[in-house]
Amino acid sequence: MTKLLLNVGFAVVASLGIAQVGGGSAAFSQRSRSGADEARANELAKRNVPFGEGRFIDASVLMNVKPDEYVAVFGISEEGKTLALAQSGMDAAVRDFTASLRQLKVNPSEIFVDFVAQNRIYGYDVSKENLAKEIVVGFEVKKNISIRYKDYALLDKMTAAASKSGIFDLVKVDYVVKDIAAARRRIMEEAAKVIKTKMEEQEQLLGVKVGQPTQVMPSHLSVYYPVEMYDSYVAQESEEVYGYRQGMTVQRARKPRTFYYNPLAAKDFDVAVNPSLIEPAVQFAIYVRVKY
Repeated sequence: MTKLLLNVGFAVVASLGIAQVGGGSAAFSQRSRSGADEARANELAKRNVPFGEGRFIDASVLMNVKPDEYVAVFGISEEGKTLALAQSGMDAAVRDFTASLRQLKVNPSEIFVDFVAQNRIYGYDVSKENLAKEIVVGFEVKKNISIRYKDYALLDKMTAAASKSGIFDLVKVDYVVKDIAAARRRIMEEAAKVIKTKMEEQEQLLGVKVGQPTQVMPSHLSVYYPVEMYDSYVAQESEEVYGYRQGMTVQRARKPRTFYYNPLAAKDFDVAVNPSLIEPAVQFAIYVRVKY
């Protein structure tokens, strides 16, 4: 039985993601619903795929995997009245930041500077009466610096170093699992155990004789990275204002928004491997159905 399941191929759906310090890509995502809701809907949809007539045994498994390393991406933007001034400011920021990274024992081979864009900045000339003419008033250069590292605690130090160089945009932090194939084998083994256990339970507890498996539904492995799994909320209660004077402007207080990691829950699966990790992890999920 286990051999039958282990020989089934399945597709891997994977994308790069981010660490617990979400970065702008997680905090300011414009999704209409949360990543956790989308992931849960995706997992439940796997179980509704038609598989013909007959009797079935299925298994759903969730596995949390700690990353092998991380890649932090910092965004840099420099402006100047001339392109040369903008490029000079960029060179200085990159030079200062990379020097700080070397002091943090980051190997130069783990740093990559990526040129992103070079734009003109437009403003308006209103020197003529009744005319606002759009003109070029400066230039902007954008680059990203990617840093690969293994010690998660290093991120705070890199962020502090970046701010000293005038860099304040942490774009994202990717989680990297190097051996996807090993994770795939492990979760498939767990699915095989679940199906074998369910077969034994039907025979021993219910007296239902389970025959030889005749078909296995092509199993689909999904991989969810933390960048997809951050939610937000605003903790506040405000009074409603009624009957205020016409023409009065109401200035509301700023309510800070909190972001938190909201992964798939173990309760939606037969088995969860490493269910109690306290740090965000890469989540693997699989659903297997056997016909007999």
